[in-house]
Amino acid sequence: MENKLSIEMLAVTPEAEKVIEQAGRTCYLSFERIGANSAPEFIQKLAAMGHESPFEHAQATFRIRNCSRAMTHQLVRHRLMAISQQSQRYVSETEFEYVIPETMPAEFVDDYKADMAAIQQMYNKWRRRGLKKEDARFVLPNACCSEIVVSANFREWRHVIKLRTSKKAQWEIRKVCTEILRLLKEAAPACFSDIE
Repeated sequence: MENKLSIEMLAVTPEAEKVIEQAGRTCYLSFERIGANSAPEFIQKLAAMGHESPFEHAQATFRIRNCSRAMTHQLVRHRLMAISQQSQRYVSETEFEYVIPETMPAEFVDDYKADMAAIQQMYNKWRRRGLKKEDARFVLPNACCSEIVVSANFREWRHVIKLRTSKKAQWEIRKVCTEILRLLKEAAPACFSDIE
């Protein structure tokens, strides 16, 4: 069974752009330049200069649902994140859902679904035989749907988004990071306006 990818922003630093401006202006002791709308221009100057350490003072947290474990394995490679992921050790996969790759030719989709059903039967067979979930999961595919909550500071999100929205990135993580970028641009436009 397949489900639709879902990305939800759970939290973001309140007034993130003002926080970043305060941090950045501390570096230059230029507090007198703070005005009602001074943050966006200042933040864009910081980004253009490559002075991104002030971006570390703001953070965003996302819940990503119905993504493949293949995608989450790519995402968790980024070290400066807090991550909580659905456990296949404790959560039963007796009726797992899965992701069908976008690149799968239509004429092979039924065969792919049959393979997923066969893997489901293997997992269930090993559970019936008494194998613990933590060991039965060894037969599960990277296509299994997973859920993950990821928190990172804005500097790290900028880094991850730049890497993972590249045309060279795998399609699923590119889709996830494109949506994260859209949500971050709504929450703190000046902090991400230079990223396409």
